[in-house]
Formats: sequence, C-alpha cells, structure tokens
Amino acid sequence: MLLPALAPERAREIISRAGGANVLVVGDAMVDKFIVGRVTRISPEAPVPVVAFDHDMYRIGGAANVASNVVALGGQATLVAVTGRDDGASTLAQACREAGIAPSLVGDGSRPTTTKMRVVTDRNQQVARIDYESDSEVSSEIEERIIAEIAKHVSRCSAIVVSDYMKGCVTRRVMQTLVTAGADCGRPCSSIRRSRISTITGARPSSHPTITRRRLRLTGASGARMRRATRRASFANARAAAMC
Repeated sequence: MLLPALAPERAREIISRAGGANVLVVGDAMVDKFIVGRVTRISPEAPVPVVAFDHDMYRIGGAANVASNVVALGGQATLVAVTGRDDGASTLAQACREAGIAPSLVGDGSRPTTTKMRVVTDRNQQVARIDYESDSEVSSEIEERIIAEIAKHVSRCSAIVVSDYMKGCVTRRVMQTLVTAGADCGRPCSSIRRSRISTITGARPSSHPTITRRRLRLTGASGARMRRATRRASFANARAAAMC
C-alpha cells in the first residue's frame, strides 16, 4: 500500500524535527561489498569478462542503511540486528560506528553475516553478484537475545522502525514484541519491507506480511500465491493502523 503524497511544507517540517529523534531500528542488516576492476578481455575458459582487480569498498545496507539515513537527517539511531561470527560482523559493526550508529548486534555462529558482494567494472557495470546469507528464521536462543536487546533500548527511543528483508531476524515473536512495546510506550512503529512502508502499530502480529509469506513457504505454496497473500496481509495491517 502506497503512502499518500507528502506536501513539500510537511516534508520540510518532518526533516527539521528529525534532529531530536532517537530511532530504534530492528531488522536485517547487511554489508554491501564492491570489487572494482577493469575489463579488457574475455576469458578463454568461458564467455565471461575477466576483471582485473583495482580496489574494493564496503557499504552498510538493509536495516543498517535505514539507521544511517536517520543519522544523516540529524537523528540518533540504535541498530538491533543478527550477524554471523565472522569478519563480516566486524566490518558491519565498525562501519556502523563510523556512520554514527549505535550497533546492538546479536552474533549467531550458525549463519553468515548477510553480505552482497558485487563485481563491477570501473565504468560502473555490474558483472556478477554473490550473496552470503541465510534466510531461515533464527533459533529460539537467538530470538530471546534479540528480544532482550529490544527491551534494553525501547524505553529510550522515540520511534521504532522494522526493516525486514526476510533473512530471519524478524520472527513472529520479535514482531509481537515490537508492536506491544510500541503500544505500551506510545512509540510509533513502522515496517519497511524492501521498498514498501506500512504503519503497523495496532496491527495484529499474526497478519504481518513476513509471517504470512513464511507460513505459505512452509506449506509449499507457489510464488504467485505468496505474493497475493503478502499483499492482502499488507493491506490488512494498513487498514488496522488507520483504525487506531
């Protein structure tokens, strides 16, 4: 469901107030790695370009990018996310600190830190992308640690943002905790699923699009059916929020 158009005056007012915001961002954080080089020939082994390495660089993505945007607008951001116990986790934590984000990361040795590695040319053409990730839901132990981190920070925040890329961090219990905590503390709670934004405060956690989609995936539902069910759940959440 698309948000209504925002008048320029209202947009400027919101941005001017962002400096006093303390936002708790919960969700799937990731590292975007770029390997940059020059292409001058095609490989004799296969019809693919040979990239001569020049340099690499890292950026924070997913929920970490949401937190970075909050800081860029002058606010404060705390990030609760799941990482692996690997170099990617160290890279993510360090990059968050450099961006002015307070990282509250939960390490899980059973999964890698979500990393999108892109091979690009010096002309900004993407040659390939390799994803290091797990989209399975976190274990109950990790889930408890995520909820504990939320409880630690929620009372000090002025808003909650859930950034769900379906990588396993935002489970049903985590979503229930966030919705309940937001209602109890009077904090607005919004969900960002890739490019879709919806207000979820007051919505029933069982109808959250992520939960609906995961349930159907477990039953072997087709991709088209999952997309239809996800759209219906998104609409139900938006309607519930409008009634609050």
